[in-house]
Amino acid sequence: MRFCNLAGGRTSCHRFLANQARLLFHLAAALLLAVLQDALAGTPLATAQISTLRTRLLKVGAKVVQTCRRIWFHLPTSFPGQAIWARLCQRLA
Repeated sequence: MRFCNLAGGRTSCHRFLANQARLLFHLAAALLLAVLQDALAGTPLATAQISTLRTRLLKVGAKVVQTCRRIWFHLPTSFPGQAIWARLCQRLA
């Protein structure tokens, strides 16, 4: 996985702590996406880069419904990655 796809090298603030916090957030995002990529083993997105995972899986318009016990993501019916999302949710559960 490429860390530069998350703009992790961008430390444009003049304060050290702000840059350090930005790098920690980017590192946390990279680790979460690495776990996501491991869960996608056996799918066409198993070897995808971070930018591909963002555009095909995460940048999707969905309705989020939260109840006392669960959070529901209602994906559009025309979303082509529904099978991959279902498999991903099953593996991460």
